[in-house]
Amino acid sequence: MVSKSYSNLLDMTSGDGFDFRQPFKSLPRVVTSPGIISDPDWDTRSDGDSVGSASSTERKIIVANFLPLNCTRDEAGQLSFSLDDDALLVQLKHGFSNETDVVYVGSLKVQVDPSEQDQVAQKLLREYRCIPTFLPSDLQQQFYHGFCKRQLWPLFHYMLPICLDKGELFDRNLFQAYVRANKLFADKVMEAINTDDDYVWVHDYHLMLLPTFLRKRLHRIKLGFFLHSPFPSSEIYRTLPVRDEILKSLLNADLIGFQTFDYARHFLSCCSRLLGLHYESKRGYIGIEYFGRTVSLKILSVGVHVGRLESVLKLRATVSKVQEIEQKYKGKMLMLGVDDMDIFKGISLKLLGLELLLERNPKLREKVVLVQIINPARSTGKDVQEAITETLSVSERINRKYGSSGYKPVVLIDHRIPFYEKIAFYAASDCCIVNAVRDGMNLVPYEYTVCRQGNEEIDKLRGLDKHTSHTSTLIVSEFVGCSPSLSGAFRVNPWSVDDVADALCHATDLTESEKRLRHEKHYRYVSTHDVAYWARSFAQDLERACKDHYSRRCWAIGFGLNFRVIALSPGFRKLSSEYFVSCYNKASRRAIFLDYDGTLVPQSSINKAPSAEVISILNALCNDPKNNVFIVSGRGQDSLDEWFSPCKKLGIAAEHGYFVRWSKETEWESSYPRSQCEWKHIAEPVMQVYTETTDGSSIEPKESALVWHYLDADHDFGSCQAKELQDHLERVLSNEPVVVKCGHYIVEVKPQVYCLGCPKHFVISLPCWLHRALTERLIILLMHRELARGLLSTS
Repeated sequence: MVSKSYSNLLDMTSGDGFDFRQPFKSLPRVVTSPGIISDPDWDTRSDGDSVGSASSTERKIIVANFLPLNCTRDEAGQLSFSLDDDALLVQLKHGFSNETDVVYVGSLKVQVDPSEQDQVAQKLLREYRCIPTFLPSDLQQQFYHGFCKRQLWPLFHYMLPICLDKGELFDRNLFQAYVRANKLFADKVMEAINTDDDYVWVHDYHLMLLPTFLRKRLHRIKLGFFLHSPFPSSEIYRTLPVRDEILKSLLNADLIGFQTFDYARHFLSCCSRLLGLHYESKRGYIGIEYFGRTVSLKILSVGVHVGRLESVLKLRATVSKVQEIEQKYKGKMLMLGVDDMDIFKGISLKLLGLELLLERNPKLREKVVLVQIINPARSTGKDVQEAITETLSVSERINRKYGSSGYKPVVLIDHRIPFYEKIAFYAASDCCIVNAVRDGMNLVPYEYTVCRQGNEEIDKLRGLDKHTSHTSTLIVSEFVGCSPSLSGAFRVNPWSVDDVADALCHATDLTESEKRLRHEKHYRYVSTHDVAYWARSFAQDLERACKDHYSRRCWAIGFGLNFRVIALSPGFRKLSSEYFVSCYNKASRRAIFLDYDGTLVPQSSINKAPSAEVISILNALCNDPKNNVFIVSGRGQDSLDEWFSPCKKLGIAAEHGYFVRWSKETEWESSYPRSQCEWKHIAEPVMQVYTETTDGSSIEPKESALVWHYLDADHDFGSCQAKELQDHLERVLSNEPVVVKCGHYIVEVKPQVYCLGCPKHFVISLPCWLHRALTERLIILLMHRELARGLLSTS
């Protein structure tokens, strides 16, 4: 049975593709079958299930696992909702214009009875512009606490499932739950989309399959994705059994955002090593070529809402709390840590660093206090319980060893505290330390920097005038997403307790002027690269990334998670089978040119010889007296002569046309003088050096060329060596009549031009690497031969 994806590819031979340049307002709501996109509905009337009506208002649809809502249920069981002003998804709205309609799609943190879901959905859409995705409790458990937290989250934080007794091996059932949940999210996004001007912005690793499900339904959708967590190196990521499915789904977005270049580099390496894709930087933008589409990458750390922090800092409760904290720890250097309770935050490593600091510096005892605020854990499990136990154990040991009746070196706040109280600790602390062993979006250093800027009321409370400069000190793990943007911080390796202790010691010795300089540098960056700047920058890059795609003609192919869109140039037209068959039957003379590798024989085939079926088809074509059939290949004449020896009437152009044979009975023709191959004595020794130093590479000598292959070498190393080899060969062969070209896992040295055909009748100068040019010139030569034989009229 022929698959639907295969039939789609065959359908490209008839009819026209979808032209993005056509005027288009309403979006189709129908998917005919997997892998087949229905034609767009050109009726401009909006559908009944749309959010609002088609208008000039710009709409941005923000999709995340959870809606930015506070949900509570009273004693009577009634649900009440309020917008969470501290949520990132709410704050990013400030990066858009006031006319932008922002719609949120996500799930709720409480279970809603099916009988109440319609009423709740209408209320949330009407009052908060939120479209809830109601996941059944069992699906929510498998999707979020199962696959997301047990499989993706540890892996993306560089943790491999090496302890098999903990049930950490890949569970296919959990992945199926992940797929089902992403499909439900896609259904809700489809309800929100109304016009082709709408943008969809998907957030974080919970919804990495969403781009495929959305692109499958609307292949012209404007789609961005931002990953808030780290992205692991290829050596870590490739252990995931569904690695290809997730990568391919992300590549169905137009723009993919990362916190740091390291995470983007890891993603690019995975695409290159696992999918064989190429990427390059054009005018400052990194892009991956994926089936004719250019998927852009965005690298920018998330910012904080400076105005929101400043407004909370002005609250009377906050000011009073700052005064209380400073009075309580008067005469001591107050250090602060704010972390979620999980195994990657490095809380116990931070405490061990403090313990070593106090052990080495007795003078700092009774003078340094670390207040560690621990946010509730977002996941459960044995690892989290072990981290809690370890943290409590280390803190008790430090307090018992170095504390006294009126002094505790470590103060743990392991319960939920109001936001204003956390802000007060930021403002009152002399130093903030973030010691995570691996973290993506960590905004604690940014929040601390803004709060240390203070305000007039807090400065007055401290006896400072408005001209006094503010200070702050940051100690940041080098494995945190915001670390590259904080050049004035002490960067530490959290795994090195000595490194952490040294940074803590340096923080206690800083002069006031140095503290001011560090703070000013950080505050300048944080205040200008806030959450609005981040959202606005991402939206602008998404708009830029989408422009190119709407000048292409696109076709959708593939089943399920292997779905993708093929984009071709605007001038491309599908070949009509009916028209082709009609012209074929009417023609008195026909020229048929066939490529070999990748056409007659798959590129992945181990046995490169043609099958008996291919030989039979070629003979059937050749036996028609109206046909002239040619194989056009870069392979050598010996291989092609051996493989196609049963085809007596088949013409062959070997080595990209360096040798031409019109049939089995004729001799090979070549008009390029063999005496001009002295350059091989220069190029071959150079290639030999790179072959010896690049495991998996080889040299293929041809009569017309020398080819260096590195398909079986390490991808990154082979690519690096290929670029270096190309430069080397261009230098040493600069005075030779040859050209050095990089191809698909090859570096090739060939003559610049050579003559093709029979010198007695016709001579053509041909660029040796162009198959298309070769075919055109073969057609001209063939016509010349036919005219000479009287088989073709001059008309």
